[in-house]
Amino acid sequence: MTPSGGQDREEDREPVTVTDKRRIDPNTGAVREEAKAAGAAGSATSNPEKKAAAAEPGASAPGAAASEGDSDADAKVAELTADLQRAHADFANYRKRVERDRQAVIDSAKASVVTQLLGVLDDLDRAREHGDLESGPLRSVSDKLTAAFEGLGLATFGAEGDDFDPSLHEAVQHDGQDGHPVLAAVLRKGYKMGDRVLRTAMVVVTDGDKAEQEPGTGDAETKSETESE
Repeated sequence: MTPSGGQDREEDREPVTVTDKRRIDPNTGAVREEAKAAGAAGSATSNPEKKAAAAEPGASAPGAAASEGDSDADAKVAELTADLQRAHADFANYRKRVERDRQAVIDSAKASVVTQLLGVLDDLDRAREHGDLESGPLRSVSDKLTAAFEGLGLATFGAEGDDFDPSLHEAVQHDGQDGHPVLAAVLRKGYKMGDRVLRTAMVVVTDGDKAEQEPGTGDAETKSETESE
């Protein structure tokens, strides 16, 4: 009786099914396809609110990036414009300085050449005083040379009666001690080009009455004396 009853109980039992849920295949060590599919589906459907929240910053990011890019571009353009303006101003100043230096070199060269020829002008002045330049070919040469020097800007200074100026006149004789110094005689003319003095004038200085040098003073004194008489 007992053996038959135990056999019936064994037949009534349900068969046992074993399911292998391991993600890693123990034989190959690779991730099983079923595990990959389940993981992808779970991540897509697990939290739709987080997915939507993550999508919102991504949607507004292009607009914010574009605005920031425009601001950087404007700042770069302003910086380059300022650099260009500074470069233009520096170049303009450099060009003016070069032109000024070039003109100074030209004027210095002219003055150097003319200074060496001042002796020729002195000889022509002495010849003119003796009447040797009144006619003849030498007068033509003198006129042409004088015109050429005047074209270069050469000018003479120093005439009898002019006020004495130590920066322009070299006094070789001085008559008197008090009064207003004037030129009594010019022994050698002075020459200058523009503001550059090439040679001072050699003169004789005398002290005249300062009252006589002031216009109208002498006439007023004469008139006063006449009225008193």
